[in-house]
Amino acid sequence: MSVLVLGLVIFLGVHSVRIYAESWRTRQIARIGEKPWKGAYSLASALGLALIIWGYGIARRDPVLLWTPPVWAPHLAALLTLIAFVLFLAAYVPGNHFKAWVKHPQALSVGLWALAHLLANGTLNAVVLFAAFLVWGVLDYRAARRRDLALGLVYPAGTVGRDVVAVVGGVVAWVLFAFWLHGWWIGVRPFG
Repeated sequence: MSVLVLGLVIFLGVHSVRIYAESWRTRQIARIGEKPWKGAYSLASALGLALIIWGYGIARRDPVLLWTPPVWAPHLAALLTLIAFVLFLAAYVPGNHFKAWVKHPQALSVGLWALAHLLANGTLNAVVLFAAFLVWGVLDYRAARRRDLALGLVYPAGTVGRDVVAVVGGVVAWVLFAFWLHGWWIGVRPFG
């Protein structure tokens, strides 16, 4: 479990710099430049992610069951992850209504993804992993909205065409991941 926790501290710590140390981040970018900052950020993120994956795999070998998820939990998790995939893609499709409505669809998608997995998993390693991402998603969303309000940022209205791109792309990505890639990469097939 310690490798998982270390990975979470590194990965979510790097991703929390903008939440808790915006002025320090700005000074560092000014001091070393944007490309070196992004390079260091990417390396630290990759290290954290690798440790999370490795640590979660180790913890799965000897799971500690905290609760047995209810029968309906995987069905709700499937719906929430589908929405999360659409929102995640919406963060990268300019001019869609999702971005205009929720402002930061990627942070919201991480929170929904984590909540879905918390509902469907009752092991200690799953709770540690997904609760950490859920808390981070909520804090990141809140911090991003505060930055928007401080800057007076208004998101432009979206178009239906861009919404369709986000929805279709998100659904296709979800289908690929849920029915094939999740089992291949994670070792768990959500739909048997």
